[in-house]
Parts: sequence; structure tokens; C-alpha cells
Amino acid sequence: MPELQDHRKLPRRRGAALSSAIFEAARAEIAESGYAALTMDSVAERARASKASLYRRWPGRAALVLEAAYDAMPGPASVPDTGSLRGDALAVLRQVAQQLQGVVGQAMRGLLGEALQNPAVAAEIHDYTRGNVVKVMRAIIEQAVARGECDPALATACKIEAGPALLRQRFIFSAAPIEDDYLVQVVDEVMLPLLGVSPPRGRQSAEGFG
Repeated sequence: MPELQDHRKLPRRRGAALSSAIFEAARAEIAESGYAALTMDSVAERARASKASLYRRWPGRAALVLEAAYDAMPGPASVPDTGSLRGDALAVLRQVAQQLQGVVGQAMRGLLGEALQNPAVAAEIHDYTRGNVVKVMRAIIEQAVARGECDPALATACKIEAGPALLRQRFIFSAAPIEDDYLVQVVDEVMLPLLGVSPPRGRQSAEGFG
């Protein structure tokens, strides 16, 4: 049985540094053993942090894992600016799709499965949901409006959420990798038309917009 750590001898980290170490530890635990085997104790041990420091920030593993997943996903601080709405939208969806193929995807599937069986976990996830991808989409649309690419009146909440919603649907209901052709279809056939923007003629999925 491994020796318990004395929290008084652990490295003194605070704020963002401590949170980053905990997020990395949570993702490593999931990659190594899966979501079901993850515990607050195992994350604290790997992060060389006290369990109390975890519970001060998160009520349980669902909230912790959700934030660890957000930490790896595109957020408001990493808004792309490729020079076009199409390029920006593809860049965001490609970043999200790439993360969903790895440990972040494992985490999200574990969270969804547990939430379906446990109302308390579902409530915990609801409380800690940020909607970061939609925030990024709003930001790239604001950039497009500033460039004169689209009419801000067309950027309703439903239209902004359409692309991320389709990506989530494909991730949840398909075990296969999310192909780039699908992301291009989402952008060119759904997102751009909803915002009154015409995709380029003869577009190809291999175009370098990521």
C-alpha cells in the first residue's frame, strides 16, 4: 500500500500553477486508467497536492474532470484570426475535434455516462459548464463583423450554436473519428449559410484553414 503524502511537505503552489498541475494530473489519470477509475485521491497523489486543495476548488470528480477538459480545449483566450470567418470556424472545430479524439474525449464520454445515471453528477456538471466553444464562436463572428464579412443581425444564439451542436452530436453518437470532411461540411453547408456568408466555390476539405 503506497505511503500517504504529508500535505505539509508538498510543494507550495497556488492559483493557476496549482490548478494547472491538478488538471494535468486528472488528464494523465484518465489516459492511464480511464474515467471510471479516477478518484480525487489519485489525482491529488499524482499532482503532489493535498486532497483538501482539490475539494476547496471542486465538489467532486465530475466538476474537476470537466474543468480539466476545458483547460485543454480552445477557450476565449485562444481565439483564432486567420483573416476569414470560414478559416476561423474551421480552425476552432478542428482544435475541438482533435482534443475529442484523445483524453478529453475519454473524459467527456465518462462524464456523460455518469451524468445519465446520477442526477447529482448531472447537476454538478451543469453548475460547472462554461460553454467555451460557443464563446469562441461568438468571438470569431465579432471579428467577421468587424471585417465586414457578415451582418451582426443574423448572428442569433441558435445560429452561433449550430456548428458546435453538430460536432457534439457526431462525437456522442459515433465512435469513429471525426473526419475533416465532416467539419468542412458543417462550416460550408450550415454555419456560413446561416450567417449569410457564401463558401468559396470548388472548396476542398484539404484546404489549409486549420
